[in-house]
Amino acid sequence: MKKVSLFLFIFMLGVCAKSYSQTTPPADFFADKWEVTIMGTPTGNSVMIAELARKDGKLTGTLKDPTGTNPQALPITKVEEAEGKKITIYFNTEQAGEIGLALEKVDDDHLKGMLMSMLESTAVRVKK
Repeated sequence: MKKVSLFLFIFMLGVCAKSYSQTTPPADFFADKWEVTIMGTPTGNSVMIAELARKDGKLTGTLKDPTGTNPQALPITKVEEAEGKKITIYFNTEQAGEIGLALEKVDDDHLKGMLMSMLESTAVRVKK
């Protein structure tokens, strides 16, 4: 009987430790580094790194080319937040002017949405 009790105690202790050791998302969910993939562009899938930070209560940041082909970071002109689960990132392009990338939270590390309401897009949190 002692062995069964000891086994159950160790098992319950392990279950409790596992539930407390889960990682929690950051307090400011969107303020982080995200790898954004835009599918179906004329040149194929496009990948950018969005670095978002909160300054004076508003999200701001840059978009960077991870391949290094375009070393110039593209500034984000504005970010609109809605309901704490959706954001729209606006940036200027030479060809189309200011365009918006709407993204919605899927889980703690993934976003999905559309660029200009036409091109499917996803974002994955870059692990540090």
